[in-house]
Amino acid sequence: MQKTHEAKATTASGKMSRKQFEKELAKLQVELVRLQNWVQATRARVIVIFEGRDTAGKGGVISRITARTSPRVYRHVALPAPSDREKTQVYIQRYMAQFPAAGEIILFDRSWYNRAGVERVMGFCTDEEYERFLAVAPVVEREIAVNMGIILRKYFLDVSQDEQRRRFEARIKDPVKHWKLSPMDTESVRRWWDYTAAYQRMIEATHTPDVPWYIVPADNKRLARLNLIRHLLDSIPYEHIHVDLPKIPKAKPRPKGASESLGAGQPIPSRY
Repeated sequence: MQKTHEAKATTASGKMSRKQFEKELAKLQVELVRLQNWVQATRARVIVIFEGRDTAGKGGVISRITARTSPRVYRHVALPAPSDREKTQVYIQRYMAQFPAAGEIILFDRSWYNRAGVERVMGFCTDEEYERFLAVAPVVEREIAVNMGIILRKYFLDVSQDEQRRRFEARIKDPVKHWKLSPMDTESVRRWWDYTAAYQRMIEATHTPDVPWYIVPADNKRLARLNLIRHLLDSIPYEHIHVDLPKIPKAKPRPKGASESLGAGQPIPSRY
């Protein structure tokens, strides 16, 4: 469903205030719920792939999508490293186990494209496995999107070299972001140009008319999040589904002698 876009509320420097960002995000989150209702009503199946450089903001945009939506419909999938058993499976097999049933939207925080990115650069796959993946991925995705009828969207979030370094430095200084750091991630700073070449080849080989790659400039996190969500909504022909909201009934009268106290249990201390 196409909507009229709001005028850009940014300063001359391209910055957007937090207040304006939250205002625009709230509008998009209403539409994300409407998309959710349509997916449930029509039993549609949707896959959204979020790829990109380390620190590009994949998790941040996913968290904004899921903040006001149902986790039963919008499922965030971020798979760990494959187990020894999974390493012996067909490469895409463990991802296919996460594919949507009717009425679900799967948000892949990284995906089968790990093979063309980190596995390629870090030497976790052979040249033969890498080339086979690039040849097979477009065929599998065409089958998914065309013959299986799944709505498939692929986004690549891109940041500049200087911005990536700045974000890694900010993570090191912020204790609540230390869980985002690993030697594998920070190695991407040293191997910047290796990753650049890998991503260029990946996108060139797997950008198809049926399932194109959409590139998201992400040096400005707020604009990247809004633009990506807006594009996702515009790319799916959903309709506004009427929802019959329940009415709040009148409470039954209080029984004689009934207490509002829960009785047993220990209240937590009031520290705030």
